[in-house]
Amino acid sequence: MDLGIKGKTALVLGASQGIGGAIAAALAAEGCNLVIGARNEEALQANASELSTKHGVEVTPYAIDMTDADAVEALCAKVKDDWTIDILVNNAGGPPPSPSTGVDAKVWQNTIQSLLLSVIRLSETAVEGMRERKWGRILTVASSGVIQPIPNLAVSNTVRSAVVGFSKSLSSEVAKDGVTVNMILPGRIDTARVEQIDAGASKRLGIPVEQVRENFKATVPAGRYGKPEEFASVAAFLASDLASYVTGHLMRVDGGSIRSV
Repeated sequence: MDLGIKGKTALVLGASQGIGGAIAAALAAEGCNLVIGARNEEALQANASELSTKHGVEVTPYAIDMTDADAVEALCAKVKDDWTIDILVNNAGGPPPSPSTGVDAKVWQNTIQSLLLSVIRLSETAVEGMRERKWGRILTVASSGVIQPIPNLAVSNTVRSAVVGFSKSLSSEVAKDGVTVNMILPGRIDTARVEQIDAGASKRLGIPVEQVRENFKATVPAGRYGKPEEFASVAAFLASDLASYVTGHLMRVDGGSIRSV
């Protein structure tokens, strides 16, 4: 199936591995040129080289720490002045597991910067050109915790919920200009981030990590953890011409974990 995005340019954050890396690969497979960002410059360079060689597209690596407000502003300047971004994929690693209270203020500040303020600044910068061209896609990777708070992830649950408010507001403002704004909510996708969450649960509950994983699988109707590639396929569809009438949506990719309607 042709998704109609060959030749488009996508900026994908958190793209050195995991969900972001899988989304970058899915878009490259559709013929998108890429700008990929992440903190790990070595892994980023390696992924850029691999994607370019495999798919024959242009891939520009851009090292960035999303907790650094100045670095985010520098990236916004590149988006505004140097690149034509058709597809923006906001994706940043979440904070460490934590309860609602007793969390260091710096953790809150870094999380608000990386998960909320960076999304706002990059989205409002990229959307200017998208509206002028009458075509654009903004995707933000969030968490199923915005619908059903995840135990011991209070900081993530709180900040990502604010991102929902921004994304829903923006989606209604730019829909008439051919720009869609959607959020994708992963459940347990088998990534390094989920390994960290499982390790935290193991320590908190005093049981082996393997038992944590088996216990969670038992709560998922699909009976397993998801694959990054499965998540990325949904992202690629939402970034496509075929999804031009889908906006303001919170797309769950969770194996049926959330039972609410």
